[in-house]
Amino acid sequence: MQLRAMARRAVRSVMTAGATAAWAAMAISPAAAHAAPVTYEIEPGHTYPSFEADHLGGLSVWRGKFNKTAGQIVMDKAAGTGGVDLIVEMDSVDFGHDQMNAVARGPQLFEVDKFPHARFKGNLVDFTDGAPGKVVGELTLHGVTRPLTLEIRQFKCMPHPLFKRELCGADAHATFQRDAFGLDAGKSYGFKMDVTLRIQVEAIAAE
Repeated sequence: MQLRAMARRAVRSVMTAGATAAWAAMAISPAAAHAAPVTYEIEPGHTYPSFEADHLGGLSVWRGKFNKTAGQIVMDKAAGTGGVDLIVEMDSVDFGHDQMNAVARGPQLFEVDKFPHARFKGNLVDFTDGAPGKVVGELTLHGVTRPLTLEIRQFKCMPHPLFKRELCGADAHATFQRDAFGLDAGKSYGFKMDVTLRIQVEAIAAE
């Protein structure tokens, strides 16, 4: 519940930046005046940020995911505006390898006792036919905040087959340098620092 409350406050803040533009569009277009932002709650059972990182300078690629997330999306498809706030519990990291999970949670990498959460906040942009093309925002990881843009490669909304509320899903992609966030484990051994981030997300319209 605490993660969800944090996400709600942050999305309201993100949406404020686009509010002036949205009101201007409404004043210009009578049709847009009838549109309204919709709040979607991220479904943790269908949302798993995953990542790919180098091992020993090209020897192989390690893959993992995070099993616990929370957050919120606010979107006005007609106006082409929206905000995203996604919070990740870092101790839910899962490489499919218990020993590696333990190392990743400890002082060599994520230091989850000091930095229990990662967070991505951003604005939905580049809408086409009601579908956003990117999320421009900031990633906070390991206590460091840096700009990050997610490319949305797949997006769809539909009625939820059980709850009969709108359900939206997306697949988003980005790359970043992990040493920019103070995560430089293995750098002295020749590990490449680039990380591929993929976020599969589903979110349902709030009641």
